[in-house]
Amino acid sequence: MTPTSSRPLKILFVCIGNSCRSQMAEAWANQFGNGKVQASSAGSHPLGEITADTYTVMREKGISLDGQWSKSLREVPVAEMDVVVGMGCDVACPVPAGFKGRLVEWNIPDPYARGIDAFRNARDLIERQVQALLADMIFPKASA
Repeated sequence: MTPTSSRPLKILFVCIGNSCRSQMAEAWANQFGNGKVQASSAGSHPLGEITADTYTVMREKGISLDGQWSKSLREVPVAEMDVVVGMGCDVACPVPAGFKGRLVEWNIPDPYARGIDAFRNARDLIERQVQALLADMIFPKASA
């Protein structure tokens, strides 16, 4: 499952509120994907806004969240995704019958209402997880 020249790899990141972790992952994936990724995010119970701490910690790394907003799974075409990533905390992402994409489960602690250091820790863990996912999915190392 790799992007084609005509279509980027579609990745959906899912958490509870779509206000912290999945928003960070969406931004990192679009940043690191170099046009080969079309990342989006959604929440099982969306908060309706991205938290101020999420904006703060991503700005610290020079990453913009412009164009992103908190949304529900009903607002995202899950069936069209190549990869669906659950961010953890028992978040369920119902995939349609016959879903042919890849399901990935991460265990990223939810930083919501836990202070700025929890957001920084989540941000840095998500950055590493996204880099590893993209290395595996679209930038694999050539075989020797």
